[in-house]
Amino acid sequence: MADEIHVPIEREEDVVIARQKGRELAAAAGFSMTDRTIIALAISEIARNIVSYAHRGEVTLRKLDDGARVGILIVAEDEGPGIPDIELAMRDGYSTAKSLGVGLPGTKRIMDEFELISVVGKGTKITMRRWLR
Repeated sequence: MADEIHVPIEREEDVVIARQKGRELAAAAGFSMTDRTIIALAISEIARNIVSYAHRGEVTLRKLDDGARVGILIVAEDEGPGIPDIELAMRDGYSTAKSLGVGLPGTKRIMDEFELISVVGKGTKITMRRWLR
């Protein structure tokens, strides 16, 4: 399997592809079925946000191994409208899409590391890590 997997995201089918690639990479890294499901869920949430808000972006997946631990890195980037109020977007229950609003805060909770950088008019980058337990 390649060191780094790049999945262009433009439509719902790409979300499914990114999720599947994430499951495969997590399986190859030794993650349990439960962890693979959690990783796939996180990928789904951030990739779906690209489709919904930016319309085009990319999810990059990479196995991590720093000698002491193994994990998976997930980076979602787009050049969409950006998030005007990150604090508000990270609040449980907040949604501009009339959904349940569990996407970003829920994703942050299920991953070990979560970083969101967004500039209005320039785009958003989300970096997440999940470590093998």
